[in-house]
Amino acid sequence: MRGVKRHAAVLAFLPALAGFPALAAPDEELLGKNRYAPCLRPEGSFAAPECIVWMMSNYDAAFPARVVKAGGSAWPLQRAAAEPAVGIDAFLAAHRNTGLLILRGDTILAERYQYERKPEHRFASMSMAKTVVAMLVGIALHEGHIKSLDDPAERYVRALQGHPYGETPVRHLLTMSSGVRFVENYLGNDDIMKLGRRLLFHTGPGGAEALAPYRERVASPGKVFSYASSETYVLGLVLRGATGRSVADYLSEKIWQPMGAEADASMNIDASGYELAYCCLNATLRDWARLGRLLAEGGAREGRQIIPAAWVQEATSNRAPMTGYGYQTWVAPSADRFTLRGLRGQAVDVHPASKIVVVHTAVYGVGTGRQGQQNFFDAILKALNP
Repeated sequence: MRGVKRHAAVLAFLPALAGFPALAAPDEELLGKNRYAPCLRPEGSFAAPECIVWMMSNYDAAFPARVVKAGGSAWPLQRAAAEPAVGIDAFLAAHRNTGLLILRGDTILAERYQYERKPEHRFASMSMAKTVVAMLVGIALHEGHIKSLDDPAERYVRALQGHPYGETPVRHLLTMSSGVRFVENYLGNDDIMKLGRRLLFHTGPGGAEALAPYRERVASPGKVFSYASSETYVLGLVLRGATGRSVADYLSEKIWQPMGAEADASMNIDASGYELAYCCLNATLRDWARLGRLLAEGGAREGRQIIPAAWVQEATSNRAPMTGYGYQTWVAPSADRFTLRGLRGQAVDVHPASKIVVVHTAVYGVGTGRQGQQNFFDAILKALNP
């Protein structure tokens, strides 16, 4: 489904964004200033500099997608009278940031956009979607759709029977430790680029058939951490098989609506109608902030448990055979905070103790900007939670 209908994202109880100087963002001319036009040229051109701003806030217009419906009343957010002095202007001026939102509890401390992006834009998650998929796995486990994390994926995806991914327990898919060889370095023609072309650009079939090339097991499950988006894609297939629902519909019913999202989101789908799962959940900045707040509250909204609290704690703690990764979630060395993290600078940084959530969307180059982003997140936390 192309061009998912947008809901009005500016709520009545939030004053209009005003009072901020029009700062020049980096590389505006290179990135398409004053046009930021749709880029629907042949495969691969979406990464061109003049395309990337439009693309990263229009994934569901560029590629087939399924709606994640919002519904009911939005989780109320208030706005602080003034921004905190945490170096926001300097950070925005130095990096290709499309959106920034700082939330503490129910209060927006700062909300900024660059490159003509607006609150109603749905920003692409890239790999931030992985954490959301992990939360859905926890809900499906709690509801009994998934019987055990030690079940092999093929129990729920018959088409993967006899495939190394099918033989891998769900637990080890969650921790990126299947042991199946999959190269993800974004150098142009690695496994993730090939898989992405098949799934996102619909150059090949989706579902289990898309995983056919990845059959080499180089380690026993659970022994070696190796970041591989293919493992999250398998988890998406497990969710579909276990629940009998599309991932988008399950997300809408179990998290998006009860969380109180203010706008529809969307998830991109492959040629077989399966959600990509490892990426491509598209949502407004404020709804990303609500999701971060939900996780900061241990999966509860105003006393109503939406995601099992024990699962949120488990998923956002060190679980992989390496320090710093839980269930599809990056964990800080101090283990007191965690991050949903995506390619090109997408991030939701969550500090549960202080209820501080920082949402950041960007159009960084692949593999760039992460340290500056992390330094900024650290500075925010230090200033607001001394």
